[in-house]
Amino acid sequence: MSGHDRVALRPSTCEEGGRTAIRPASDNAAVSDTHPHRPSSDEEPSLDGGPGYRPAAPTVLRGPLTALAVVTGLTTAVLAVLVAGGSVGLPVDTELHTAVATWWGEPGRPALLIDFLGDPRSVAVAIAVLAAVCLALGRRRLAVVAVLGPVLTGALTTGLKPVVGRTIHGDNLAYPSGHTASSTALAVVAALLVAGVIGAGVVGALLLVVAMSTVAGGAMALAQIALDAHYPTDVLGGFCCAITVVAAVALLVDRALDRTAGRRMRRAAG
Repeated sequence: MSGHDRVALRPSTCEEGGRTAIRPASDNAAVSDTHPHRPSSDEEPSLDGGPGYRPAAPTVLRGPLTALAVVTGLTTAVLAVLVAGGSVGLPVDTELHTAVATWWGEPGRPALLIDFLGDPRSVAVAIAVLAAVCLALGRRRLAVVAVLGPVLTGALTTGLKPVVGRTIHGDNLAYPSGHTASSTALAVVAALLVAGVIGAGVVGALLLVVAMSTVAGGAMALAQIALDAHYPTDVLGGFCCAITVVAAVALLVDRALDRTAGRRMRRAAG
């Protein structure tokens, strides 16, 4: 009997001819498996090659997220052209600044506290916490996005400022707002996490991204305008820039790791 045909044997409870009969434990006894584990058709490899991966962006959201990234990216570019080299606000900036000043005439500590949350040190802490939560919930891909998204957003806003050359209060570079961008980037990652955990559909997931980014980015934007640290178009540019970058990073991470996982599965199957 070969190694592949071994079956478990056990004594039966009856006797035949005065001796105990030895019979197979089951007609369907388990056959020893000499092949490595291969994931079933409903399993997908994770970031580390194990079963059950979870994408950074919910699959149902990839199309709408791509469209959203294109729209916000174009908005960032158009605004950059409109305000390039300027040292005063556009007419719409003046109107919006007046409206915010009327509504929030004495921003004081609340605005300063919100502003502090957009400080690079605060953002670094928030990135670490958000990435840790993603890992704890088994969202390895999103943990990568939680780090790369805000970091690349900050790098892009910092790099765009001298290129656009818009200034406020002297020679302070203004467009786009880095504080607004950082807050929005973190909120987009948090929204993707919530959408993935609750299994939201395409409408629910898109609403989460829009609502959470608007609340976080909007609060920071209002604080920046109330403190007269930025023109309203600066904060809009920062908001749109963050959505573009984080959405693009999430989609690219999924695309790259989907391909890698596909190659691993084909090699395992071959």
